[in-house]
Amino acid sequence: EMKDAGFSEVPNPSELFLAERPEDAAGSIVVSAIEGTRPILVELQALVSGTAQGNPRRTTMGIDSNRVSLLVAVLEKKVGYSLLAQDIFVNVAGGVRLAEPAVDLGVVAALASSHLNRPIDERTVLFGEVGLTGEVRAVSRPEMRVNEAARLGFNCCLLPAGNLKNLEKPKGIKLIGVRSASEAMEYLFN
Repeated sequence: EMKDAGFSEVPNPSELFLAERPEDAAGSIVVSAIEGTRPILVELQALVSGTAQGNPRRTTMGIDSNRVSLLVAVLEKKVGYSLLAQDIFVNVAGGVRLAEPAVDLGVVAALASSHLNRPIDERTVLFGEVGLTGEVRAVSRPEMRVNEAARLGFNCCLLPAGNLKNLEKPKGIKLIGVRSASEAMEYLFN
């Protein structure tokens, strides 16, 4: 963080990125990402809205637009949500740039939450790569991600089922392993 005296260490960047997160907001979700060698939790926001034009807009800030387009297609084809005639906006709060595929499951959940206009429990965190067939793939450093979420008081974590093997569960957090995007949406919204 830049201060009058120059750069100073931010002891807890996750708390900084989540400080102004709205409560019970459809389209808002917390994802676990790895920045350098440390896990950070950041808010990811999505807005899905009917378009007034012939060509729907796809706008992203802080995340690759091609990746978001791929995930929208997965939601359409594998989960069954009709997003073709919708404007889609995705933003990573706090100006963070997320490049790792481990945030895919969070993008899918935020898009679904906005599309359905149903908020996801604010104490839930997600991570996992989503493939073209809708499968949720294991990612690196699951222990670090889960421990950071537990340390910050999150009580539920949706993660790839493949990451549950040999994962030591910290106290106070429920771990839900999912194999597909549709299984994750079923857990979150049913």
